[in-house]
Amino acid sequence: MSHSTALLTDHYELTMLQAALADGTAQRRSVFELFARRLPDGRRYGVVAGVNRLLDALERFRFDEQTIAFLADRGVVDQATRDWLAEYRFSGDISGYADGEIFFPGSPVLVVESSFAEAVLLETVFLSILNHDSAVASAASRMTWWAGGRPCIEMGSRRTHEEAAVGAALAAYISGFSATSSLEAARRFGIPSTGTAAHAFTLLHDREEDAFRSQVDALGKGTTLLVDTYDVANAVRTAIELTGPELGAVRLDSGDLPSLAGQVREQLDSLGATKTRIIVTSDLDEYQIAALAPAPVDGYGVGTSLVTGSGYPTCGFVYKLVAREDASGELVPVAKKSPDKISIGGRKWALRRRTAAGVAEVELIGVGEQPVDDGDDRVLLKPLVEAGKIVGRTTPEESQAHHQKVRDELPRSASQLSRGEPAIPTDYIGDYNSRKPFLPRSHT
Repeated sequence: MSHSTALLTDHYELTMLQAALADGTAQRRSVFELFARRLPDGRRYGVVAGVNRLLDALERFRFDEQTIAFLADRGVVDQATRDWLAEYRFSGDISGYADGEIFFPGSPVLVVESSFAEAVLLETVFLSILNHDSAVASAASRMTWWAGGRPCIEMGSRRTHEEAAVGAALAAYISGFSATSSLEAARRFGIPSTGTAAHAFTLLHDREEDAFRSQVDALGKGTTLLVDTYDVANAVRTAIELTGPELGAVRLDSGDLPSLAGQVREQLDSLGATKTRIIVTSDLDEYQIAALAPAPVDGYGVGTSLVTGSGYPTCGFVYKLVAREDASGELVPVAKKSPDKISIGGRKWALRRRTAAGVAEVELIGVGEQPVDDGDDRVLLKPLVEAGKIVGRTTPEESQAHHQKVRDELPRSASQLSRGEPAIPTDYIGDYNSRKPFLPRSHT
């Protein structure tokens, strides 16, 4: 087992624990829920990612001797609390949306059921993982939707924290990216990696032709040659003179990409390289990918915009106590009522209500009771942890396939890049909120 994740948390989680242990409320049965109150402006849906990384973090959430010694040295909590932490093992239940699932405002993406003491400690690390990975997956899904089947390559490692880059690569893969430039992500998760050469390799050589010849000798004619270091037309001509029509691809990393791609396609075809593909990079986002849809482009490499959530580096997920045991032993709803930060009390269940044709129409959430499937619906909460045992892991390939399936359920309006409402509303049954969506549909 690798290093502990127990200190990937906020100081106040432990001080709350100390107070609850002292006053006798720490062992009260509790239900915490992780959800987003709204989607970022312009987003019609969100994508869950990070669930499997979350489960890995939970497995390593242990207060070992070194961790306990740090807490003692800093005086974070008292001896009784440190003794309790030394024996910490999560023994409760967790259900949630799977990696690749779509979410909307109010969706109970994660439901944690255990004692207050066990569950409250997990807030920070759970939010950290899901907020980051789901933000990347949500942006990636918009990109692959508008790519229209053309492959997208994740190449943003140099634009973010080194560990965030690894999670981002997996999140992008879940949302349909075909490969990553990150070898560490490939090693950890088994996802495909790819890469050829940067401008530095061309500049290293006395002539562009020498650089191309070296790359082809090393990697074969199926490689991708970067053709915009100097003059694109001359580079394309040189590339085909060296390789003939067997060249795998050329890459464009600057300029007016739509018009340049058209010019390069014409040139390649005139030289007989009709099967040589055109890959474009250069700070792409979903808007530029959509604009490139009519162009003769065969694939996209995306970096900065992807790993920063294309302007929204967090999903705004929160982790709230929604039910707890009262003095009589009953589980009662609790909710925050602060203006603009309300939550709805009570344990939740969720269905994706679909038409007879299989098109999603409502995110239906039951409060204190399970919604009834009318025959066309899909249950959203899956068991992830049962009595402390992890049961809900999936492979990256399973998550990617699941995302493609559930995205295909959405109405076509979900692909729109303009500002607007979520693709489907969120409605509740089971309490007085059942007649109202989670947020006004006019919310902006």
